[in-house]
Amino acid sequence: MAANTDKPIAYGNIKNRAVFAARNFWSGLLFGIGIMAFATGTIFHQLLQWHHFYDLSNREEGIFSDGLFNLISWIFTFSALSLLISLQRRKALWPKRLTGSALMGAGIYLLFDGIVIHKLLGLHQIRQVDDLLPYDIAWIAGGGVFLLAGLFMVFQTRKENHRK
Repeated sequence: MAANTDKPIAYGNIKNRAVFAARNFWSGLLFGIGIMAFATGTIFHQLLQWHHFYDLSNREEGIFSDGLFNLISWIFTFSALSLLISLQRRKALWPKRLTGSALMGAGIYLLFDGIVIHKLLGLHQIRQVDDLLPYDIAWIAGGGVFLLAGLFMVFQTRKENHRK
């Protein structure tokens, strides 16, 4: 009989279930933040060259800030992967919860970047154009979609966990 991959294995007691549910959540959240930061940095900073992480100075400082930004995104991603490996070894991986929290992390990153970094701190804009509104709407709406999809999945796993 094949194992059900939508739910974690029974851990023996509620405390263990809560610990592994939290580890699945944090692994996904960190992964979502890290991979979305890396993807947006690669696409918008390097490939399209629309901006640098820090655009308020010269080109060299902008490129340096992109390097620090990529380093931090990989620290998030590798931290998430180390948690994931630990969960897999313990046979406590909960793919649906991990995926939901990864979507949440991606959404949180986009919302934080769009609202705090772009608008409140003004470190850079998505693109140096006269009309930023379509870009801002797309960026923030995308973050909202990721966040809501992830929340939906994570709340489903909470209900599944309480049925045990």
